[in-house]
Amino acid sequence: SCGFFAVSGEFFSNSTTTNLLHLLRMSLSVCTTKAAQIDTVLEQLRQHVLNLKSKGTLVKDTSTYKKQLLVENERLQKQVEDLKQQLIDVEMMNGRKQVISSSESKSDGPIKSDPAKAQPVTPIPVNTKAATPGAKDNKKKAAKKQQARPAQQPASLPVDVSRLDMRVGFIRSAKQHPDADGLYLEEIDCGEAEPRQVISGLVRHIPIDQMQQRPCVVLCNLKPAKMRGIMSHAMVMCASTPEKVEILDPPSGAKPGDKVTVEGFSGTPDQQLNPKKKVFEAIQPDFLVSPEGHALYKGVQWKIYGQFVTVFSMCGCGIIYVCLSQF
Repeated sequence: SCGFFAVSGEFFSNSTTTNLLHLLRMSLSVCTTKAAQIDTVLEQLRQHVLNLKSKGTLVKDTSTYKKQLLVENERLQKQVEDLKQQLIDVEMMNGRKQVISSSESKSDGPIKSDPAKAQPVTPIPVNTKAATPGAKDNKKKAAKKQQARPAQQPASLPVDVSRLDMRVGFIRSAKQHPDADGLYLEEIDCGEAEPRQVISGLVRHIPIDQMQQRPCVVLCNLKPAKMRGIMSHAMVMCASTPEKVEILDPPSGAKPGDKVTVEGFSGTPDQQLNPKKKVFEAIQPDFLVSPEGHALYKGVQWKIYGQFVTVFSMCGCGIIYVCLSQF
């Protein structure tokens, strides 16, 4: 059997009653939540009204705040003008001319700006060392040092024979180095306005009479180096074994200054090789003399206007430049 009861003149079963109670409880929960949300919104509105009231009192003091900003702006403008004058004085002491722009020359009064956009100015530090009497001389020395410094090559350049500035040279004269028994001091025409002073460690391999008035191949873009107190500005290229050394011979008809080329390697030589980069040291192992006596780089002949660079009597050996460090 199931029970029934009457609500407003209508009869309901027990299961229907249970469902109605459940719906009523859910409605009550929703109403309670809504009431809490309304209370929260009312509290927020109350706080907002209080904030607006407090800001309203600040608005009354706007004129005072504006005066304060104008005073601060005037102080900052004066500070800027003082710092600009200090900068001009320092630059004039260093010999720098002052150029007045048209906008400055037309200005008859202080610069006006919006007080609300005024920003605090940080004082410019004055370099007192730049104002010393020797500062101008230091600048000149730095400029000369920068001019003397060789142009830096891009880091992406390939490391191959095209980086070397090898030319035909003509040894005008050679004599014993005054402070080294194993070195010659040579004067070599490299096709430039003046001959180059070159030092070579060839005393034990080539008699001095064979070092006079003869052509050779010279590496010209090494960094000049002092050898036993005398500067050397190039190196003579030679075929070499532990027992024997011979100077490379340019083809007949070659003139001082003619460039050595290797087919397939057409880059531009460095103005000056950086000794820290070890460029020549990386290239030199691929220098060889062929069985026919031709100078090679990676199996390709050295040429001067299509003719071969050769060695008189050696073959199947390496090619180096000869200096004090090797003998």
